[in-house]
Amino acid sequence: MATERVGTMTEDYVKVIWKAHEWSGEGLTTTELAATLGVAPSSVSGNLKKLARDGFLDYEPYGRATLTASGRAVAVQVVRRHRLLETYLVEHFGYAWDEVHDEAEVLEHAVSDRLLGRIDEELGFPDHDPHGDPIPRADGTITHPSGRRLHELAAGSSGDVVRVSDHDPALLRFLGTLSIRVGSRVRVVEHHGFAGSLRLELLDSAGGSVAATELATVAANAIWVTPVA
Repeated sequence: MATERVGTMTEDYVKVIWKAHEWSGEGLTTTELAATLGVAPSSVSGNLKKLARDGFLDYEPYGRATLTASGRAVAVQVVRRHRLLETYLVEHFGYAWDEVHDEAEVLEHAVSDRLLGRIDEELGFPDHDPHGDPIPRADGTITHPSGRRLHELAAGSSGDVVRVSDHDPALLRFLGTLSIRVGSRVRVVEHHGFAGSLRLELLDSAGGSVAATELATVAANAIWVTPVA
């Protein structure tokens, strides 16, 4: 269900707050928002107060900003546009998964609902983007994949990769060189607690090992998997 379009600033803020809550369950502080958006904390404080007055979020100075129902409705539609555009750029223009975020950031504010509907249809109504993040439907409904962070898997356990955080393009490029992407099956061989890393095997469709690598905790934290027997 489409919502009335609002300004770019509003869309940017509610989307960032919604995405932070999507996987961590928490809102964002002024400092965290400033770092994510690349603006001064003083500017963020002023904009948060305006968005609170406009009814898009709940915010108390020095506290965490959380979305109201109106803010969530706007955020979900922006996220839908962003993730469909990322998917289209990868599937139809040959972009790599680490290249699409900035392009989609620009296009998400300009694409019309009519064009977005055609893109959705052309793609076959995908339920997730190239990073495994769920794509909200036109009516605002959204289904998140079940999964846990890779580092939470016990040694000897296997899992299918269902999501990789797109926060750091360099990390996406690195994981791409290891052929770790959404849909890959992996097995945790061993946790190296003191080293802050784990040894990982990449598996084929029959469960056989095709490659092995060491992953630091920061990389393992960016990967969500669904455990398999």
